[in-house]
Amino acid sequence: MRRRRTLTGLVLLVLVLPVITTPVAADTPSADAPPRHRVADSTPGFVLPTPGPADIRTPFRPPATRYGRGHRGVDLAGTVGSPIRAAGDGTVVFARSLAGRGVVSIDHPIGLRTTYEPVAAVVTAGRHVTGGSVIGTLEAGHASCEPVSCLHWGARLPDGSYIDPMGLITGLRVRLKPWDP
Repeated sequence: MRRRRTLTGLVLLVLVLPVITTPVAADTPSADAPPRHRVADSTPGFVLPTPGPADIRTPFRPPATRYGRGHRGVDLAGTVGSPIRAAGDGTVVFARSLAGRGVVSIDHPIGLRTTYEPVAAVVTAGRHVTGGSVIGTLEAGHASCEPVSCLHWGARLPDGSYIDPMGLITGLRVRLKPWDP
């Protein structure tokens, strides 16, 4: 248990330090240009997977228990056919239809897995992608966002717990808890 807590702490430290010590650019790129607002240039920075500024339709709501109710990601409004980009460097581990929707999952070197759906993939499992590279196009069909289309974007740690993927872009909320040595 202590080892898992240490690993989770290290992963969060790797994510938090660059975010809180590096300013984020305020401008947003056009749909055709790769996003330029990386969290940090010296670390594997993360970018917004959708074009333009983030329009969050459904925010992240962590479940109270591992299999409890919640929303394990964010829903970002978009336009059907718009490019969806890898949030960071990594390896595509899944790119096909699941339960009638296109899904792409990417494992990142820091141990994080990001997932994007519904997406018509232009990548295949096993392919290395860089942050900002196009991995597919947004499809219709995410029910929580009708009548507009939305990308569901999730981020999962190695221990199976989910984090708010927007924290990869805008900074994580840090909560201090008592240390019990």
